[in-house]
Amino acid sequence: MRVRVATTALGITAALLAVPACSTDTTGSKHQTSSSRTGKPTEAAQEPAILSSASLESRLLDESDLGGGYLSKPEPPAQHDDVTVLGCPALSELGGDAATGGTLAFPHKAKADFTYGYSSSEIAEALYSDSAKKLSDGIARVFDAMTDCSAYQVVAGGTPVDVASQKLPAPHDLGDEQWSQLLTSSASGQSTVVKQTAIRDGNLLVIVSGSPALVDRHLDKALAKATASS
Repeated sequence: MRVRVATTALGITAALLAVPACSTDTTGSKHQTSSSRTGKPTEAAQEPAILSSASLESRLLDESDLGGGYLSKPEPPAQHDDVTVLGCPALSELGGDAATGGTLAFPHKAKADFTYGYSSSEIAEALYSDSAKKLSDGIARVFDAMTDCSAYQVVAGGTPVDVASQKLPAPHDLGDEQWSQLLTSSASGQSTVVKQTAIRDGNLLVIVSGSPALVDRHLDKALAKATASS
């Protein structure tokens, strides 16, 4: 199946593919593809108020939170190239919603990107706020779509990228719902490995992605800061 979708269609997927977390030469080996979702949306009698983008911005990790060796990375220019998804019907089915900004296009959001040291390692954080159900449904659609694919290809700006994902244990002790996976993208003889973990805590969705070691190191800190004033 070949379906063209806007760059925002893949939302989180496109962002992850742009993070050069752990790049090494590769001979083309593949990971099994799956994803992880645990927990259930909390049915609270009265949900907390949805946070503004400005409020979310103040809850992002900064260089002082991360420690020495981290530098803030400026936001890249907006990309308008279409993305073609090959070999993953479940992801292709997101095309309609994505074309209208429906996938992870929550109105209240903030993000930050950092490089670490002199290596190619990076870490990125994204915060979203909406109702618990909307956050849960939005992020789950992307993860569940990836679960249905053993491997797929993304073509962006004429460059084909082979993608595979591996299910990872989600941190059950954090938040109300958790998702986690390892994405491996391969192009032009280079392999990039990115870990992505998403935690929903009430009306907040925290997504940390990048070098697996850096994600593990800072996930708890990111969630703690994001929810400190909730």
